[in-house]
Amino acid sequence: MDELEKARNGLFYNPNYIKDIVDRRIKSQDKCFEYNNLLPSKVDMRKRLIKDLINTVDDNFVIEAPIHFDYGENISIGKNFYSNYNLTVLDGTSVSFGDNCFIGPNCSFYTAVHPVDYKLRNKGLEKALPIKVGNNVWFGGGVTVLPGVTIGNNVVVGAGSVVRHDVTDNVVVAGNPAKIIRRIEEVN
Repeated sequence: MDELEKARNGLFYNPNYIKDIVDRRIKSQDKCFEYNNLLPSKVDMRKRLIKDLINTVDDNFVIEAPIHFDYGENISIGKNFYSNYNLTVLDGTSVSFGDNCFIGPNCSFYTAVHPVDYKLRNKGLEKALPIKVGNNVWFGGGVTVLPGVTIGNNVVVGAGSVVRHDVTDNVVVAGNPAKIIRRIEEVN
């Protein structure tokens, strides 16, 4: 099993010295740099760059610059996606967003897990655990979502929250660690 297969399977791998992995990261960083330096009025060019970088369902999305992605190729967004400034996605494995997701400024989604054992950590090993976000999710500013988390549908994540555990459908969560504040009742 090569290092990319290990990464996709949640096993420890070395992302630092394998040429193919490093090349993929550099390619993504170059595209992020290009995107971040385009004039906001270059809407068509911005959309084309994003569609070349991540997996999109359609053209109905807005992603404000700057952006920071490890690979980009592991990120997918659904319909009607909006992200405010400074979106960071460390996508060593899949990070998927459903339809109607809205992300406040300075939000981060991390799939990387580093070993607690310093000997392994010093070898540059890490593993990546997927993040899955359902439909109709709103992230307030400054939210951090940690590796392996699944967030259900119709969820609001309060500003500044750190999401360490899975979140069920139809709730408001907030805090560090994020906890359920209340259930969301359907509005007719």
